[in-house]
Amino acid sequence: MLKHIPVAAESTHCSTCMMGSVCLPVGMPASEVAKLDDLVKDRIRLQKGQALFQHGEKLDALFGLRTGSIKTQLDEANGAHQITGFFLPGEIVGLDGMIEGEHSSTAIAMEDSEACVVKLQDIDEISRYVPSLQHQVRRLMSREIARSHQVLLALGSMRSEQRLAAFLLNLSQRLTALGYSPSEFIMRMSREELGNYLGLTLETVSRLFSRFAREGIIIVNQRDIKITDMAALNELIGKPC
Repeated sequence: MLKHIPVAAESTHCSTCMMGSVCLPVGMPASEVAKLDDLVKDRIRLQKGQALFQHGEKLDALFGLRTGSIKTQLDEANGAHQITGFFLPGEIVGLDGMIEGEHSSTAIAMEDSEACVVKLQDIDEISRYVPSLQHQVRRLMSREIARSHQVLLALGSMRSEQRLAAFLLNLSQRLTALGYSPSEFIMRMSREELGNYLGLTLETVSRLFSRFAREGIIIVNQRDIKITDMAALNELIGKPC
């Protein structure tokens, strides 16, 4: 059972949250950000492995990830699943179901996590006096579509080493936006989960990490990653530095 936390009992709101620069309020005027305190009335705490929502459930809210990490996946009848995304603090989960009005994937916490609940009806209501809110939601939806296209491009046209390089670069960029180090981070997902997402076997992912480490591109210590040659990663995917 999901554990809900009334925001009234918390001291942090949208206008003062540490995720304010990367979540819904990003780019909004300060006068409008303060009004978003009415948007989040409760939060959900998840234990590792707990589902935030299930595929096919009615979508009546979006979720701003405050702490922890979440993966989304499609479950097949035979028990297998395909991971479709990984989400970090400050990112919005649930956007992929906005068009159909129901969740198109299942979201599962990869570690103990906490998410802000943003009801769709409240977005519509508050948008009447916070004009830029609807624009923010559309911007976030566009970013989600762009992310999906990038994954399809990687799976359809990139070699295995290019897929991993592109993933590490994307993760670095997202962590930079959160104010963290672009070159040193902890991989919240397992090698098996990463391989599932990238369409690679566990053995291939492990081999590529070992190869990148041997070539001096990264330093690997279990899930601790340090990128030592960002230019080499960009060169692998054919992107100028």
